[in-house]
Order: sequence, then C-alpha cells, then structure tokens
Amino acid sequence: MADELSRTVTGLVASYATTVGHEDIARFTGLSGDDYEAHTDAGAMAGSRFGGIIAHGALLVGYMSAAGTKAIREARLRGNTTVPVSLGYDRLRFVAPVYPGDRLTVTYRVRGLDLERQRSVADIEVTNQSGTVVAVAEHLMKWLQS
Repeated sequence: MADELSRTVTGLVASYATTVGHEDIARFTGLSGDDYEAHTDAGAMAGSRFGGIIAHGALLVGYMSAAGTKAIREARLRGNTTVPVSLGYDRLRFVAPVYPGDRLTVTYRVRGLDLERQRSVADIEVTNQSGTVVAVAEHLMKWLQS
C-alpha cells in the first residue's frame, strides 16, 4: 500500500476551472439555504465596498472538491487502486471576493504524504482571471484500501 501511494500520489497536481454565473450563485442559495443579502440582493450590495453580489465561500469549497476529484482521477491513471475520501479542509481562507462572471482556476497540489496513516495533504489555491488569489486551503485525504 505504501509503495502504491508513494508512486501514484507524490507530486500530484490537478486543476479545475469554471466561470461563476449568477445562476450558480442562485442555485447554491437554494441548495444551501444561505440567502444572505451579500449573495442575493444586488441593490443592497451596490452601495457596499463590493459593489454587487459575491459568491458564497462554501461554493468555492465545492470547486475545491472538484479539483480534489480530478486529483483522484490522475492518481488512478497512475495506477492507484485505493478508495480516497476527504477528511476535511484546514487553513481555509476566503481572501478576495468572487463576483458573477469571474473565471476561477483551482490548483490542487499534494505536498505531503503520511504513509503510515495513508493520508495526503494538498495545498489548494483558487485564483481569478486576473491571477488574484481569492481562496486557499489545505486538504486532507485518506487513501483506503479497496
């Protein structure tokens, strides 16, 4: 198991790109129940320092999860046969607003392996079309034997 993890997960990098639409924010509002005005009321937000509505931070976590799934697929292409599961996100920060129309790229980089515990730690960075970092996190993944 340790050899397989070391061979298939070390140095793993994956990315996910998407454009955040008004519809995405509205659907996430409905799914999550988070109807805070920062995400739903363009009129109220027009006079704020943001100048309009912004995406939910939790929506960005969903995009981080999509990048993690791409990393799993890459590990499988390298011959990984485990069943990976997310253990969660640490050091999660939303450092700049995300607006409807922003093009985001999520980069997922495995930076460490704990072979004894069958875990990886990945650094996640979300940038917008201007290269501005809008969110960061560490992701913990457990690689279970199938």
